[in-house]
Amino acid sequence: MQYDVIIVGGSYGGMAAALQLARARRKIMVVDAGLRRNRFAEHSHGFLGRDGHAPGAIAQEAKEQLLAYPTVTWVEGKVLSAIRTDKGFRVETDAGQTPDGRRLILALGVEDLLPDLPGLKERWGKSIFHCPYCHGYELDEGDIGVLAVGPASMHQALMLPDWGKTILFTNGVFSPDEEQLAQLSARGVTVEPVPVDEITGHADVHLADDRVVSLAGIFTAPATRPASPLAGQLGCALDDGPMGPYIRVNDLKETSVPGVFACGDAARAAGSVSLAVGDGAFAGASVHRSLMFG
Repeated sequence: MQYDVIIVGGSYGGMAAALQLARARRKIMVVDAGLRRNRFAEHSHGFLGRDGHAPGAIAQEAKEQLLAYPTVTWVEGKVLSAIRTDKGFRVETDAGQTPDGRRLILALGVEDLLPDLPGLKERWGKSIFHCPYCHGYELDEGDIGVLAVGPASMHQALMLPDWGKTILFTNGVFSPDEEQLAQLSARGVTVEPVPVDEITGHADVHLADDRVVSLAGIFTAPATRPASPLAGQLGCALDDGPMGPYIRVNDLKETSVPGVFACGDAARAAGSVSLAVGDGAFAGASVHRSLMFG
Protein backbone atom coordinates (compact mmCIF):
# COMPACT_ATOMS: atom_id res chain seq x y z
CA MET A 1 0.00 0.00 0.00
CA GLN A 2 1.37 3.43 -0.99
CA TYR A 3 0.83 6.41 1.33
CA ASP A 4 1.88 10.01 1.03
CA VAL A 5 3.27 9.89 4.57
CA ILE A 6 3.91 7.22 7.18
CA ILE A 7 4.11 8.53 10.73
CA VAL A 8 5.88 6.34 13.27
CA GLY A 9 4.40 7.19 16.66
CA GLY A 10 0.86 8.21 17.48
CA SER A 11 1.32 10.28 20.61
CA TYR A 12 0.91 14.06 20.77
CA GLY A 13 3.60 14.99 18.24
CA GLY A 14 2.68 12.29 15.76
CA MET A 15 -1.04 13.07 15.89
CA ALA A 16 -0.40 16.81 15.54
CA ALA A 17 1.64 16.12 12.39
CA ALA A 18 -1.03 13.76 11.09
CA LEU A 19 -3.78 16.34 11.59
CA GLN A 20 -2.11 18.92 9.36
CA LEU A 21 -1.65 16.34 6.61
CA ALA A 22 -5.17 14.95 6.98
CA ARG A 23 -6.58 18.44 6.56
CA ALA A 24 -4.53 18.74 3.39
CA ARG A 25 -6.31 15.57 2.20
CA ARG A 26 -3.10 13.58 2.10
CA LYS A 27 -3.18 9.80 2.51
CA ILE A 28 -1.35 8.94 5.71
CA MET A 29 -0.71 5.98 7.97
CA VAL A 30 0.02 6.34 11.68
CA VAL A 31 1.68 3.37 13.40
CA ASP A 32 1.50 3.59 17.17
CA ALA A 33 2.82 1.26 19.88
CA GLY A 34 0.66 2.90 22.56
CA LEU A 35 3.52 3.87 24.91
CA ARG A 36 3.08 7.57 25.60
CA ARG A 37 5.89 8.97 27.75
CA ASN A 38 3.43 10.49 30.26
CA ARG A 39 1.31 7.35 30.60
CA PHE A 40 2.36 7.06 34.27
CA ALA A 41 0.95 10.47 35.23
CA GLU A 42 -2.64 10.94 36.38
CA HIS A 43 -2.88 14.51 35.09
CA SER A 44 -1.25 16.59 32.37
CA HIS A 45 -0.43 20.22 33.12
CA GLY A 46 0.79 23.18 31.12
CA PHE A 47 -1.02 22.30 27.88
CA LEU A 48 -3.28 25.21 26.99
CA GLY A 49 -6.96 24.26 27.03
CA ARG A 50 -6.33 20.87 28.64
CA ASP A 51 -4.57 21.84 31.87
CA GLY A 52 -5.25 19.20 34.52
CA HIS A 53 -6.85 16.65 32.19
CA ALA A 54 -5.84 13.01 32.20
CA PRO A 55 -3.11 12.35 29.58
CA GLY A 56 -4.93 9.30 28.24
CA ALA A 57 -8.16 11.26 27.79
CA ILE A 58 -6.33 14.01 25.87
CA ALA A 59 -4.72 11.43 23.58
CA GLN A 60 -7.97 9.51 23.06
CA GLU A 61 -9.93 12.63 22.13
CA ALA A 62 -7.20 13.68 19.71
CA LYS A 63 -7.20 10.22 18.13
CA GLU A 64 -10.98 10.26 17.66
CA GLN A 65 -10.82 13.67 16.01
CA LEU A 66 -7.97 12.54 13.75
CA LEU A 67 -9.73 9.37 12.65
CA ALA A 68 -12.74 11.39 11.53
CA TYR A 69 -10.65 12.26 8.45
CA PRO A 70 -11.12 9.59 5.77
CA THR A 71 -7.53 9.66 4.49
CA VAL A 72 -6.08 8.53 7.84
CA THR A 73 -5.19 4.89 8.54
CA TRP A 74 -4.29 3.98 12.12
CA VAL A 75 -2.29 0.85 12.90
CA GLU A 76 -1.68 -0.33 16.44
CA GLY A 77 1.73 -1.90 16.56
CA LYS A 78 5.44 -1.34 16.37
CA VAL A 79 7.60 -0.48 13.38
CA LEU A 80 10.53 -2.89 13.34
CA SER A 81 12.49 -1.44 10.43
CA ALA A 82 12.46 1.21 7.73
CA ILE A 83 14.35 1.36 4.44
CA ARG A 84 14.59 3.77 1.53
CA THR A 85 13.03 2.69 -1.78
CA ASP A 86 12.95 4.24 -5.23
CA LYS A 87 9.55 5.79 -4.35
CA GLY A 88 10.30 6.86 -0.79
CA PHE A 89 10.34 4.56 2.24
CA ARG A 90 9.05 1.16 3.28
CA VAL A 91 8.43 0.16 6.88
CA GLU A 92 7.82 -3.23 8.39
CA THR A 93 5.50 -3.61 11.38
CA ASP A 94 5.45 -6.31 14.00
CA ALA A 95 2.29 -7.63 12.33
CA GLY A 96 4.18 -8.21 9.09
CA GLN A 97 2.74 -5.22 7.19
CA THR A 98 5.08 -3.48 4.73
CA PRO A 99 3.46 -0.19 3.65
CA ASP A 100 5.26 2.38 1.49
CA GLY A 101 5.31 6.12 1.99
CA ARG A 102 6.69 9.01 -0.01
CA ARG A 103 7.75 10.68 3.25
CA LEU A 104 8.43 9.42 6.75
CA ILE A 105 7.87 11.23 10.05
CA LEU A 106 9.58 9.88 13.16
CA ALA A 107 7.52 10.80 16.22
CA LEU A 108 9.21 8.11 18.26
CA GLY A 109 9.09 9.63 21.72
CA VAL A 110 11.76 8.81 24.28
CA GLU A 111 12.39 6.20 26.94
CA ASP A 112 13.23 7.43 30.44
CA LEU A 113 16.10 5.47 31.99
CA LEU A 114 15.27 5.83 35.68
CA PRO A 115 17.85 5.77 38.48
CA ASP A 116 18.16 2.35 40.06
CA LEU A 117 16.77 3.13 43.50
CA PRO A 118 14.23 1.02 45.44
CA GLY A 119 10.81 2.64 45.43
CA LEU A 120 11.43 5.09 42.59
CA LYS A 121 9.97 3.27 39.60
CA GLU A 122 6.55 2.64 41.13
CA ARG A 123 6.23 6.32 42.12
CA TRP A 124 7.28 7.69 38.73
CA GLY A 125 4.69 10.14 37.43
CA LYS A 126 2.80 10.02 40.76
CA SER A 127 5.06 11.63 43.36
CA ILE A 128 8.39 11.54 41.50
CA PHE A 129 8.70 13.66 38.35
CA HIS A 130 11.15 15.20 35.90
CA CYS A 131 9.40 18.44 34.82
CA PRO A 132 8.56 21.17 37.37
CA TYR A 133 6.45 23.06 34.84
CA CYS A 134 4.28 19.97 34.48
CA HIS A 135 3.99 18.98 38.15
CA GLY A 136 5.56 21.57 40.46
CA TYR A 137 2.51 23.74 41.07
CA GLU A 138 0.41 20.88 42.42
CA LEU A 139 2.92 20.32 45.25
CA ASP A 140 1.40 23.47 46.82
CA GLU A 141 4.76 24.92 47.93
CA GLY A 142 5.52 21.88 50.05
CA ASP A 143 9.00 20.49 50.64
CA ILE A 144 10.61 19.22 47.44
CA GLY A 145 13.51 16.86 46.90
CA VAL A 146 15.89 16.70 43.96
CA LEU A 147 17.52 13.31 43.53
CA ALA A 148 20.84 13.91 41.80
CA VAL A 149 21.87 11.83 38.82
CA GLY A 150 24.91 13.93 37.87
CA PRO A 151 25.88 17.54 37.07
CA ALA A 152 22.59 18.13 35.20
CA SER A 153 20.81 17.94 38.55
CA MET A 154 22.30 21.32 39.46
CA HIS A 155 19.90 22.92 36.99
CA GLN A 156 16.89 21.23 38.57
CA ALA A 157 17.97 22.16 42.07
CA LEU A 158 18.31 25.83 41.14
CA MET A 159 14.89 25.88 39.44
CA LEU A 160 12.75 24.18 42.03
CA PRO A 161 12.78 26.72 44.89
CA ASP A 162 10.17 28.64 42.88
CA TRP A 163 7.82 25.73 43.68
CA GLY A 164 8.81 24.95 47.28
CA LYS A 165 11.60 24.58 49.82
CA THR A 166 14.17 22.39 48.09
CA ILE A 167 16.64 19.75 49.24
CA LEU A 168 19.29 18.41 46.86
CA PHE A 169 20.14 14.78 47.62
CA THR A 170 23.59 14.37 46.03
CA ASN A 171 23.39 10.58 46.61
CA GLY A 172 27.07 9.99 45.92
CA VAL A 173 26.82 10.90 42.22
CA PHE A 174 27.34 14.67 42.31
CA SER A 175 29.50 16.91 44.52
CA PRO A 176 28.85 20.64 44.06
CA ASP A 177 31.98 22.77 44.02
CA GLU A 178 32.32 25.98 46.05
CA GLU A 179 30.81 28.15 43.33
CA GLN A 180 27.86 25.79 42.90
CA LEU A 181 27.33 25.60 46.66
CA ALA A 182 27.15 29.39 46.73
CA GLN A 183 24.57 29.37 43.94
CA LEU A 184 22.49 26.77 45.76
CA SER A 185 22.69 28.71 49.00
CA ALA A 186 21.58 31.90 47.26
CA ARG A 187 18.46 30.04 46.08
CA GLY A 188 17.81 28.62 49.53
CA VAL A 189 18.59 25.01 48.55
CA THR A 190 19.72 22.62 51.27
CA VAL A 191 22.36 20.08 50.22
CA GLU A 192 22.05 16.58 51.71
CA PRO A 193 25.23 14.49 51.08
CA VAL A 194 24.11 11.29 52.86
CA PRO A 195 23.19 8.58 50.30
CA VAL A 196 19.57 7.57 49.73
CA ASP A 197 18.68 3.94 50.49
CA GLU A 198 15.05 3.85 49.31
CA ILE A 199 11.83 5.79 48.86
CA THR A 200 8.61 4.72 50.56
CA GLY A 201 5.15 6.09 51.30
CA HIS A 202 4.15 9.10 49.23
CA ALA A 203 7.67 10.54 48.93
CA ASP A 204 9.58 9.50 52.06
CA VAL A 205 13.33 9.47 51.48
CA HIS A 206 15.23 6.97 53.64
CA LEU A 207 18.85 7.97 54.14
CA ALA A 208 21.80 5.68 54.91
CA ASP A 209 22.07 7.15 58.44
CA ASP A 210 18.50 6.02 59.22
CA ARG A 211 16.91 9.44 58.89
CA VAL A 212 13.66 9.75 56.93
CA VAL A 213 12.81 12.95 55.06
CA SER A 214 9.13 13.27 54.12
CA LEU A 215 8.45 15.41 51.05
CA ALA A 216 5.56 16.69 48.96
CA GLY A 217 7.32 15.42 45.85
CA ILE A 218 10.66 14.51 44.30
CA PHE A 219 12.24 15.49 41.00
CA THR A 220 15.00 13.72 39.15
CA ALA A 221 16.47 13.93 35.66
CA PRO A 222 16.62 10.47 34.07
CA ALA A 223 18.75 9.79 31.06
CA THR A 224 16.70 9.47 27.88
CA ARG A 225 17.02 7.84 24.48
CA PRO A 226 14.72 7.61 21.45
CA ALA A 227 12.16 4.90 22.11
CA SER A 228 12.98 3.18 18.81
CA PRO A 229 16.26 2.58 16.93
CA LEU A 230 14.70 3.60 13.58
CA ALA A 231 16.55 6.91 13.32
CA GLY A 232 19.87 5.11 13.59
CA GLN A 233 18.79 2.45 11.10
CA LEU A 234 17.96 5.13 8.56
CA GLY A 235 21.25 6.95 9.11
CA CYS A 236 19.75 10.06 10.74
CA ALA A 237 22.29 12.16 12.61
CA LEU A 238 21.86 12.44 16.36
CA ASP A 239 22.93 15.21 18.72
CA ASP A 240 24.00 14.79 22.34
CA GLY A 241 21.71 16.55 24.80
CA PRO A 242 22.24 16.98 28.54
CA MET A 243 20.26 13.80 29.28
CA GLY A 244 20.92 11.76 26.14
CA PRO A 245 20.87 11.63 22.33
CA TYR A 246 18.10 13.15 20.23
CA ILE A 247 17.43 13.29 16.48
CA ARG A 248 18.94 16.27 14.68
CA VAL A 249 16.46 18.27 12.60
CA ASN A 250 16.67 21.51 10.66
CA ASP A 251 14.31 24.47 10.91
CA LEU A 252 11.69 22.55 8.87
CA LYS A 253 11.93 19.47 11.13
CA GLU A 254 13.72 17.45 8.44
CA THR A 255 16.47 15.09 9.58
CA SER A 256 19.85 14.67 7.93
CA VAL A 257 18.21 12.03 5.69
CA PRO A 258 16.17 13.72 2.92
CA GLY A 259 12.50 12.83 3.15
CA VAL A 260 12.67 11.81 6.80
CA PHE A 261 11.25 14.29 9.31
CA ALA A 262 11.12 14.07 13.10
CA CYS A 263 9.20 15.77 15.88
CA GLY A 264 8.40 15.59 19.57
CA ASP A 265 10.60 14.55 22.48
CA ALA A 266 12.84 12.35 20.32
CA ALA A 267 13.85 15.39 18.25
CA ARG A 268 14.64 17.92 20.96
CA ALA A 269 16.85 18.05 24.06
CA ALA A 270 13.83 18.47 26.38
CA GLY A 271 10.12 18.27 25.79
CA SER A 272 6.55 18.55 26.99
CA VAL A 273 3.08 17.94 25.58
CA SER A 274 2.82 21.55 24.38
CA LEU A 275 6.20 21.45 22.64
CA ALA A 276 5.47 18.05 21.08
CA VAL A 277 2.18 19.31 19.64
CA GLY A 278 3.84 22.45 18.26
CA ASP A 279 6.70 20.45 16.77
CA GLY A 280 4.28 17.97 15.24
CA ALA A 281 2.08 20.62 13.67
CA PHE A 282 5.12 22.27 12.11
CA ALA A 283 6.53 18.95 10.91
CA GLY A 284 3.22 18.06 9.27
CA ALA A 285 3.08 21.38 7.43
CA SER A 286 6.72 21.03 6.38
CA VAL A 287 6.12 17.54 5.00
CA HIS A 288 3.12 18.82 3.06
CA ARG A 289 5.28 21.56 1.61
CA SER A 290 7.89 19.00 0.54
CA LEU A 291 5.21 16.88 -1.14
CA MET A 292 3.96 19.89 -3.08
CA PHE A 293 7.30 21.33 -4.12
CA GLY A 294 9.70 18.41 -3.87
